[in-house]
Amino acid sequence: MIRSLRLWLGPKRDFWMVAWMVVCACLLAPSAVFAYPGGTGSFQTDVAPFCASCHSSRSADYLDGAGPRAEKETQELKHIAVILSGQQGYAKLSETDRQTLAAQIRALDEASTVAIEAPASVAPGATFQVTVRVTGGSGPVVGVGLVDAAHRWYARPASSAGWMIVAPPQIFGADGTAQTDWLHKRPEAAGRNLSFVNVTDISSDSAMKKWASAHVVFTLRAPAAAGSYPLAASYWYGTEKASLLGYTTNAMGHKEVRGGFTGGSGRVLFSDVLQIEVKSPAAQAAP
Repeated sequence: MIRSLRLWLGPKRDFWMVAWMVVCACLLAPSAVFAYPGGTGSFQTDVAPFCASCHSSRSADYLDGAGPRAEKETQELKHIAVILSGQQGYAKLSETDRQTLAAQIRALDEASTVAIEAPASVAPGATFQVTVRVTGGSGPVVGVGLVDAAHRWYARPASSAGWMIVAPPQIFGADGTAQTDWLHKRPEAAGRNLSFVNVTDISSDSAMKKWASAHVVFTLRAPAAAGSYPLAASYWYGTEKASLLGYTTNAMGHKEVRGGFTGGSGRVLFSDVLQIEVKSPAAQAAP
C-alpha cells in the first residue's frame, strides 16, 4: 500500500507521505478529553463523574486518597488561578476584568447546590421516588445523576449499589415545565430508565446574582436483601456562561467558554451521601 501511494504521489511524495501519516495518527489516536458545555446531546445513557475529568471539583474530598492531586483539581487551582494569571483565553482580558470574572464565578459556585430527597427506609423490593434539586450553574445545560459515592474517580451509577431505576426520570426545568426532548432521543425500546439526565434551558446571571433552579424525580426499586445502601446525587454544571466576561461568541452566534473545552470551567458537585435502610415493614415499625 505504501509503495502504491509513493507512485501515485509523484516527486513530492515524501511531503505528502508525512502529511498522510499525521492524518492517520490523528484519526487513530485516543480522543482528547473535552467538556460538554452544551450537555451530552449525543449520549443518552448512565454516566458517572469520572467522565468529567476536565471539570473542577467543588471539594478536595471528592478525590480522597489522591494526595496532592486532590487540591490541584479544585476550582481555585484548576480554574480560578488560570483566570487570574491571564493564561489561555483569559489573556485577552484586562487584570480588572479577570478579577471581576473570578469574583462572579466564585459567587456562582457559592450559589450552586444539589440536594437529594429520599425516604430514610424502604421495604425490600419497594418502589419509591427520589427527588434531586439543583440551583445555580450557568447552563445552558446541566447534568444530574444518581451515584453510590461522592467521589470523582470511584463513584458508580446508583444501580451498582443495588438500586434499580424502574421508570424514565421526570425532568423539570427552571420554569417548572416537564422536559422530555433529551430523554426521548434514546429509543424507547432501549429503555429510558436512566440514572443520569440533562436539564436544558438553564441560565444564571452572576452579575445580577440570579440563579436558575431545576429538579429531577427518579423512580427506584429497592434491593431485595435487607441492609443499608448508599445513594447520592451528582451535579455537573458550567460557570463561565453566567458572566459576560466568561465567554466569546463564534461566527454562528454560539457562546463558547473563554477558557476552552479543557479549561476547568465545569464543575462536579455531590449531595450528601444517604444511607437508606432496606428492611421489612415489621422491622420499620419496631421501636
